[in-house]
Amino acid sequence: MPSPCYDLFEQAMRLRKQIICMYEGYPRELCPIILGHSQGEEKALTYQVGGKSKSGLPRKGEWRCLFLSKVGNAQLRDGPWRAGSLHNQRQGCVQIVDLDVNPSSPYRPKRLVSSSRSPVRRGGATRRR
Repeated sequence: MPSPCYDLFEQAMRLRKQIICMYEGYPRELCPIILGHSQGEEKALTYQVGGKSKSGLPRKGEWRCLFLSKVGNAQLRDGPWRAGSLHNQRQGCVQIVDLDVNPSSPYRPKRLVSSSRSPVRRGGATRRR
């Protein structure tokens, strides 16, 4: 049975809404991209678009791998949906992919998240994902 946090991240993916939350003591503003499990724990690959982190945050945002058990005070919010730049390495965050917003996901997700609600923003350029 998924946790309430997992359900909220899934809802954010389906509606293309941002998540605002606390993670490891820092406020985060995130777009969840991949949701699933690794070693029995719920995890999400996200693109952090705002907030703070221990390592800082580039102006255009950065990929973050989160353990959902460490996410606190999570809420949905409206905001631009962003997924960073194209990358040429496979993600290693989520071992068992349940959901992926990418319609051509190479990770064989159990379910694809389809939404024609809004385009994905990548570093200033808008592309459908």
